Amino acid sequence: MNQDQVKERLLKLQDNVAEFKLIFSGKESKKVDGLYHPETMEIIIHNKNFEDDNSLMYTAIHEFAHHVQFTEHDAEVKKRAHTVLFWNIFHRLLERAEEMGIYRNIFEEDNKFKSLSDEIKKKYLKTNGELMKNFGKVLIQALDLCQQKHAIFEDYVDRALGLNRTAAKSIMKVYAMDVKPELGYDNMKIVASIGDSKQRQQAEEAFIEGKSQDMVRQEIKEATPAQDETLGRLESQKRRVEKSITELQSRLEELETKIDNFQPKDGDQ
Repeated sequence: MNQDQVKERLLKLQDNVAEFKLIFSGKESKKVDGLYHPETMEIIIHNKNFEDDNSLMYTAIHEFAHHVQFTEHDAEVKKRAHTVLFWNIFHRLLERAEEMGIYRNIFEEDNKFKSLSDEIKKKYLKTNGELMKNFGKVLIQALDLCQQKHAIFEDYVDRALGLNRTAAKSIMKVYAMDVKPELGYDNMKIVASIGDSKQRQQAEEAFIEGKSQDMVRQEIKEATPAQDETLGRLESQKRRVEKSITELQSRLEELETKIDNFQPKDGDQ
């Protein structure tokens, strides 16, 4: 497969993109398999690194995702290139490539990967999810006991358990929201953090379907409407600005008084 054929396949995944160049370096690199230069919009593939077209295509899609990221979402591109936005773009391109037969998912085709993934999901992710969900249940029991005894729950978490308070609240939420433990605790936390019940269910289903964390996070972000400016919020901001102006004005008057009354010492200018 030559560089023109690779570019042609990438454009099948998304053709409404800014023009870019795809170049085979003709070299082998021990550092990276590919690079993207946003200033020249060039994808460089070290094609001597690969023994098969599928692995080369995987790298090409990765670098193409950077091109999409930089040219279509420049306002969100920060110093760190591998953001939630990037992984969402990359994973969606990979999904499309698998559906079109442009790329074969090695994680689902390789028997060693499949066996290891099954073991991790069943023995560790699900087991840990169940453990943390039960942990949330007993923490809620501790909260009830604190209320009965007129004790502060945060103090109990701090001193009796030596547990981070934010972590304790997240653990309690996964139980309270009845999140499925097979998602694994990290994904359970993401689901439990969603306030809207419909969006929460959609996120849970997305994880079960095999969506990545970044794909789900991006979906949540896109589905969450931006906060509208209300009169109350504007008035609150106005009061804060007025307070700052008043404090600055008072400080300015104080400095002016000191300057007017300043008596220079001998030798001072």
